[in-house]
Amino acid sequence: MKACGLLVLFLIGSLVAWADDDTVTLPELIQGAQQWTQENLDTNVLNELPSVDDPQVQQFFREIQRRYQGDYVVDLAALRSTAQTVQSVLDSSEDTQPYAAWLKAQMDYLDVADEIRITIPPPEAETNQPPPPIANPSAQKERDLWIKKVSVVSWSASAKEYVPELKPIFTAQKVPPELVWVAEVESSFDRHALSPAGAAGLFQLMPDTAKRFGLSLWPRDQRYQPEPSATASAQYLKYLYDRFKDWRLALAAYNAGEGTVQKLLDRYKTHNYDDIAEHLPAETQMYVPRIEAILQHREGADLEQLSAPQN
Repeated sequence: MKACGLLVLFLIGSLVAWADDDTVTLPELIQGAQQWTQENLDTNVLNELPSVDDPQVQQFFREIQRRYQGDYVVDLAALRSTAQTVQSVLDSSEDTQPYAAWLKAQMDYLDVADEIRITIPPPEAETNQPPPPIANPSAQKERDLWIKKVSVVSWSASAKEYVPELKPIFTAQKVPPELVWVAEVESSFDRHALSPAGAAGLFQLMPDTAKRFGLSLWPRDQRYQPEPSATASAQYLKYLYDRFKDWRLALAAYNAGEGTVQKLLDRYKTHNYDDIAEHLPAETQMYVPRIEAILQHREGADLEQLSAPQN
């Protein structure tokens, strides 16, 4: 049920319950309903667009999320041609264009996964056994692949608009302004982008993360507003760096979650990104070197040489 329907039911129920209470005004009732909605409804439901009805698109969303969380980068390659078709379908309707914007930002992942499939020979299979999966590239190999991929991509019109506007926000939060380019990876600088998992806006903040860093999701979702979302993203990156003391690890946690990164660091008894890179979720294995390559190409900046956030 949509959030607006639940809100209507709540209002009706409240009107019945409070019908005999002359001290309750309509504005107070509406305010109470809004507060209840914020506190009790799942924020993904509260902010979702109309459902995608196409079963093939729904299946694609499920599959890409499953493979993003999977172990092997090369498994994403099989989705490349389907993704192109799905993006066209999503872009054909105003209701689903935000999903198309999100998918557009994912296409480079599928291209690089396909290059890995072509360039890394599969391991030999034993007789009467299914072929083993192609091993993940090393962290350095990933970095090399992404430098090659990004080197031929020019600035988009939206990047030319948002980068100068949002860099001062990162600076104000004591975070290296070059990290504004996270938005290219997250959304291709499309502030309307919405992922099937519920992440939204330029910096693809999940609802709980957005609220954690002071954004409002109701009645207007600030994740779709460039300046508030940039502020929250910078604050989150600062928090992650303060926790992990390393920009690669901070970015891995931005994508995969703090718990995922910490568990791998504990398991392999390390504090080095390269030691856990091949064990991160498939998306994250490409996410970090993709950002590194973009910073190098756009800013001439080395991620590992960026300054620590100032306190």
